[in-house]
Amino acid sequence: MLVITRYLTEPIIHAQCRVVARLRRVTRPERWNALLALLADAGRLSVDDAAARMRVSAATIRRDFDRLAEQRMLTRTRGGAVAHSVSYDLPLRYKSARDVPEKRRIASAAADLAARPGAVLGLNGGTTTTEVARAVATRADLHARDGRPSITIVTNALNIGSELAVRPHIKIVLTGGVPRPQSYELTGPLANALFDQVSLDVAVIGVAGVTVEHGATCDDEDEADVNRRMADRADRVIVAADASKVGHRAFARICDPSSIDVLVTSTAVPDEAVRPFTEAGIEVVRV
Repeated sequence: MLVITRYLTEPIIHAQCRVVARLRRVTRPERWNALLALLADAGRLSVDDAAARMRVSAATIRRDFDRLAEQRMLTRTRGGAVAHSVSYDLPLRYKSARDVPEKRRIASAAADLAARPGAVLGLNGGTTTTEVARAVATRADLHARDGRPSITIVTNALNIGSELAVRPHIKIVLTGGVPRPQSYELTGPLANALFDQVSLDVAVIGVAGVTVEHGATCDDEDEADVNRRMADRADRVIVAADASKVGHRAFARICDPSSIDVLVTSTAVPDEAVRPFTEAGIEVVRV
């Protein structure tokens, strides 16, 4: 059963639904993401209430509830649905529908900083680093020559490995370990052991939070352990974080602020939030 950490507050959920409602054409993952957020807060939703909040037909909500129930994301009831648990952590495939333009800008900038012919690049799991992987895969200067890979990517993310495995110009090194369904990241001793054997030029780390006081953090201690080892083995560490992550501290520390060389984020982060990072010697790139 997939469970979700309850981190969405009522105002955020309502704002998210208003944004979804304003879109002319809402994708199904975006609608499901909003429905799961509402359900995480309320614990129970009727079809009529969900249809009114989402501004779609009751028939659409019934189909959505049925599909989400098939994936064990909720339990169907007569006339509605209930959450499997009081708390949720949205799986990667639903998170990926959020803030796509912002994440793609951040990913493109991170790829520009990290990807060079012959480089060994580390990528952890997450929606932003998945976009970094895609940005690296499409760079013209990294196209294969003589059938040989021009860059090596070491990752513990199953989805990144599967996407890039078909790219002849990229050598993929995937860690072992046990996958977490929320992020597709491999964790545990088998994942950690790889980093005793490799060295990285650059590690691009996606985070749940980053602050000057606490450094880079994430929500799961096992993911943090693998990510920390990845950062330790890199000559340079780039943290890729959208505006919602900057100034936020999550549960488990990945690395200290002194280990971060560059923070790539968006222009939505104000100057006063950037200043502490630059004063600490961290280069900040806003795109």
